Amino acid sequence: MDVGIFAKIFQRPSLEETFDTVRSHGIQFVQFNMACAGLPTLPDAIPPAVCEHIVEAASRRGIQMPALSGTFNMIDPNVAARAEGLTRLRVLAQAANRMAIPMITLCTGTRDPHNMWSRHPDNTTKEAWVDLLASMETAVQIAEENDIVLGVEPELSNVIDSAPRARRLLDELRTPRVKIVMDGSNLLSIHELDKMHNILEQAFDLLGDEIQLVHAKDLMPDPVDGLQARSVQSHHGAAGSGVLDYDLYLRLLQKVNYSGPLILHTLQEDEVDTSVAFLRSKLH
Repeated sequence: MDVGIFAKIFQRPSLEETFDTVRSHGIQFVQFNMACAGLPTLPDAIPPAVCEHIVEAASRRGIQMPALSGTFNMIDPNVAARAEGLTRLRVLAQAANRMAIPMITLCTGTRDPHNMWSRHPDNTTKEAWVDLLASMETAVQIAEENDIVLGVEPELSNVIDSAPRARRLLDELRTPRVKIVMDGSNLLSIHELDKMHNILEQAFDLLGDEIQLVHAKDLMPDPVDGLQARSVQSHHGAAGSGVLDYDLYLRLLQKVNYSGPLILHTLQEDEVDTSVAFLRSKLH
């Protein structure tokens, strides 16, 4: 294992400057975002020349791209928006294939009509689950056509809000085209710190064999007091700055023989070196 980062953390005028900045922090793995090439995260078209440019710029700097961000709301209450997301996912998958990026990461979505990262009570309904399965079945077809995998990340605000729900999705889809993006902080509410070890251990027991990518951020003390567990989204920050038990997290990753990168996100540029040093101190 080594440290990687969301390329989008570094806002630079050109792709080359973005990649140069990544390397200046001693990082060689990125989760790429088409925004770094001057396009939307999910473009409606990606010229082949853009793909060639990205691959060449990364290769010259020894940068590897294990994943490409493809997040949209897969259970958006707006059916047309959902359909457009899937259409754009096909465009992105074709580009991922051209660039030999093996995974596109997804957002399983929420019924919140305004923010795909906000929890909504209707996320737990049968209708939401049926809509997710429909979106995922189309996404799996796209993945098969383009020889990539899709990364599903359990997180409290989305319809797949726990490891058991993620396991259920994998069992119902029954396809090697869907894998897990693990982020320990996304499984936990700040109100559940006393259950942290049990929640993380359960997640790895249920999903460990399916983990293809790992995210690394931290769980921060929630500024809102007096609320019930899981009633609000948790507050996240740079890896090493919060209360996630990274010793346990990394031990569980080693137990399932994960050897890929730990992708940093939810941090500022001036926090990158500190988080890189923190993770590498834990790894070595």
